[in-house]
Amino acid sequence: MRYAIKTAPQMTTWNAMLEVWRAADGIELFESAWNFDHFEPILGQPRNGPCLEGWTSLAALAQATSRIRIGCMVTGMPYRHPSVLAQMAATLDVISGGRLELGLGAGWNAEEADALGIDLPALGERFDRFDEGLDVVTSLLRNEVTDYDGEHYTLKGAHCSPKPVQQPAPPIWIGGDGPKRTLRAVARHADYWNTPFTSPEALRRSLEILHAHCDDVGRDPGEITITAQAIHDPATGATATREAIDELGEAGCELAVIYLPETHHNAAEVESIATAVS
Repeated sequence: MRYAIKTAPQMTTWNAMLEVWRAADGIELFESAWNFDHFEPILGQPRNGPCLEGWTSLAALAQATSRIRIGCMVTGMPYRHPSVLAQMAATLDVISGGRLELGLGAGWNAEEADALGIDLPALGERFDRFDEGLDVVTSLLRNEVTDYDGEHYTLKGAHCSPKPVQQPAPPIWIGGDGPKRTLRAVARHADYWNTPFTSPEALRRSLEILHAHCDDVGRDPGEITITAQAIHDPATGATATREAIDELGEAGCELAVIYLPETHHNAAEVESIATAVS
């Protein structure tokens, strides 16, 4: 099993997140660290609570760390034009010295979008835009010039420079477990698939669907690393977290992303997790 850690930038402080990421950076067990891409708190937290913006905080965390790979799990495609997102990703890969993991998703939080005046299309159009956005981002990161004529996005002689340090592009993570559109997008584009807070049984079912999509598009499913988020509950302790991860591993998870609750954003909690799972 491989390990990563995730801190939601909600209901917390910058200094607390910084402490967690620096601690994880010094523990080789953790290969990557993640935040999220929302503009107000989620997961039952008050919507008017503090929430640091994901990509600007990620850039700062890139400068505060030196080894650990970094990413936003996952970036909501509706929040930014994919051409802008590609330039952001290339820039952050340069800033971090080639440590970016590019997490992408179709978006889901209608309440947040409505409150902020962000256009979140109906599900069908949202995934049509997501599929085109993946094409646009991938082409801009990899190619010197991009021309694209889609239903939702049109690019003419577009450039993205400087290119990422990682060639041909940073690894793409796609988050979500929608059986029809999300998992098909994973089969087409992803280096990593991330499923949030799933059960072992649900993970097994989703893997069967993913393999079918891979067959349809001619992709070897072995090229896609299977990752799952596991919530660390300090009340039950790091041993219980390890046992939950072991069960996900038996179901096919290869990399566990351990979600650290904002009430325990401190180095000591990170170290206790590392001791329990190593």
